Amino acid sequence: MRSNLPSELNGFVGRERELAALHGLLAEARLTTVVGVGGVGKTRLALRAAAAAAAQERYCDGVWLADLSTVTDPDLLDHAVVEALGLTDHTTRPPRRTLLDHLAERAPLLVLDGFEQLVDACAELVCELLRRSPGLRVLAAGRLPLRVDGERLLALAPMDDEDAVALFTDRAHGSALTDERTAAVREVCRRLDGIPLALELAAGRLGALSIGQVLHRLDDRFRLLTCGGRGTVARHQTLRTTIGWSHELCTGPQRLLWARLSVFAGQFDLEAVEYICVGPDLPPEDVLDVLQQLLDHSLVVREDGPAGVRYRMLDTVREYGAEWLTATGDADRLRRRHRDWYLGLATWCELDWFSPRQAEVAVRVEAELPNLRAALDYSLDSERDTHLAQYLAGTLWFCWVGCGRLAEGRHWLGLVLEAGGGDHDGARLKALWVLGYVSVLRGDSVAAIAALHECREDAERTGDAVARAYAVHRTGCLALVCDDMPRAEELLRAALAQYEEIGELNSNVLMARVELAMAVAFRGHLDEAVVMCEHVVEICAEHGERWALAYALYVLGYAAWHAKDLGGARRLLTECLEIDHAFHDLLGTVLALELLALVAVDGGDPAQAAVLQGAAEGIWPSVGLPLFGSASFNAAHVLCEQRARERLGDGAYETFRQRGRGLDLDEAVARALTGSGGEDPVPETPAPPGQALQTRKPAASRSVRSEGTAGRSAER
Repeated sequence: MRSNLPSELNGFVGRERELAALHGLLAEARLTTVVGVGGVGKTRLALRAAAAAAAQERYCDGVWLADLSTVTDPDLLDHAVVEALGLTDHTTRPPRRTLLDHLAERAPLLVLDGFEQLVDACAELVCELLRRSPGLRVLAAGRLPLRVDGERLLALAPMDDEDAVALFTDRAHGSALTDERTAAVREVCRRLDGIPLALELAAGRLGALSIGQVLHRLDDRFRLLTCGGRGTVARHQTLRTTIGWSHELCTGPQRLLWARLSVFAGQFDLEAVEYICVGPDLPPEDVLDVLQQLLDHSLVVREDGPAGVRYRMLDTVREYGAEWLTATGDADRLRRRHRDWYLGLATWCELDWFSPRQAEVAVRVEAELPNLRAALDYSLDSERDTHLAQYLAGTLWFCWVGCGRLAEGRHWLGLVLEAGGGDHDGARLKALWVLGYVSVLRGDSVAAIAALHECREDAERTGDAVARAYAVHRTGCLALVCDDMPRAEELLRAALAQYEEIGELNSNVLMARVELAMAVAFRGHLDEAVVMCEHVVEICAEHGERWALAYALYVLGYAAWHAKDLGGARRLLTECLEIDHAFHDLLGTVLALELLALVAVDGGDPAQAAVLQGAAEGIWPSVGLPLFGSASFNAAHVLCEQRARERLGDGAYETFRQRGRGLDLDEAVARALTGSGGEDPVPETPAPPGQALQTRKPAASRSVRSEGTAGRSAER
């Protein structure tokens, strides 16, 4: 994927001169900023220009949009840009280092939208990125310039008369606008100063009013709301007047819902609205009708996506509603209800993570992240609610770990634990073991040891058997990646015994079984490891679990390779890779690529093996130490490289390895799933598989089972 821009940019009318000017600036400058008042169409123009650049492949490393409109904490700015670029970093590196390393030798166009609330932090970030990444170009859109050296500005003025009329007419489709009414339309556009948002709000009223009535009511509103404070820009007054006029024209229930919807960050769905925004003055049965009316008035936007039908308020409209909500004195109650809803949503998602709805949960939590962040922020605002922040951050472990958001998880877990709240030990202990888990996977062993030791000691002191089991489990996981296999086996067996004693069964417990299988395999007992993982596959099939299944398939795929069942190994590892990539689990993805490279070289395609090793080499820095710095995990890599070099020669091996390093993540996964496509030379004779990872060969029956396992997985 070379772009994350919206697939369709509907509703772009006029602005041909501005678009041409923006294309010219992009060709000349490394930083171009489109500035203008709220509602003037900055985002739409920037996205249209970026989409044209992407379609024409002007930037060899793609065009990437970072929507910063819902980010209010400067500490999360770097995380948001990392996420926009599709990066997942499991290391201890700060996200700024991840950005600098990724962009150092690349030449993309980065589009930054909605940064006004973070203008200083954004300016500092852009300045450093441009200084350290010579191929990078940035297109920003906001109400203020970044004021960075070399910045070229495009001050976006309101639409001229022709474009304004064209936009108004387009948005009024279905309304009776005849030629005789053209003069009235032009007058409305003139009175609204050609500001696109104002035009759209006015056009939205044509379902209830004639164009003459719209013009008459504009006269009334302007007389009432023309004065702002000294120094206020006239266009700001005009936009506020337009929004205020639209607010005045709303019914009481419409105004009430408008104000209450302002508590949402980013998108929201109908269920959340029906819980958060209702009351004696807005019954649940009326919410859908009132929401539809706000949609009709263009005050709320409908957006269809993977998470289903969702809604969003334009930022300027939302800000106006927030002011009214504060004025009513009801803001804190609504924010609390908002927080409570998303606490419940996170709890539901955690429970459903271990179910056939796991993929649905991953999509849902992705869509709800802005609101979950807002809920965390609200809970941290009051000392009495910090335990709820700890509960929420801990409950979202599946998002931080299973959906590849380790860096953001580390950020929130650190904040909630620093905030205190020791009177609620259950929430704090869960946040501690989740912090330990995240730290293990990021390669921060010091932080992991500290968090897990504190969790285990306090769990024993308070008698919390669940937290103690998780602390023991994650300490065993730490021993596994640190190559202490006897200790890992001891701790993981102890954790599994504790899980069984307390009746715990979920994705974490299945991962403990897989991690124990890895430790057993590394100690030379691969047949026992296969039995363990086949049991995990059976449990996954019963519960519809896919994430832990991928790791079980990884171990079974290695076992099939070792038994010389290359077809079975490839089927198992291909399914493993597909699952990991779907969940954005970068660690699982790169582990699968490493083993698929080994299968490729022994299947007679050393060129494919070299490409996949190069691709994995490019991904590992975003995960941590390559193969954890573990001799056990690294053995297969060493063997694969040795065999590929023997077949290809050093020069050809390096050529194919570098080709792999040039692939982005999606391209690397596609290459692994489809093979070389016939473009690479095929060696004359494959070499037989040899020893790696352990010295003992599994029973022959295991290779037969691997094919059956792949079949059962495919049926799910």
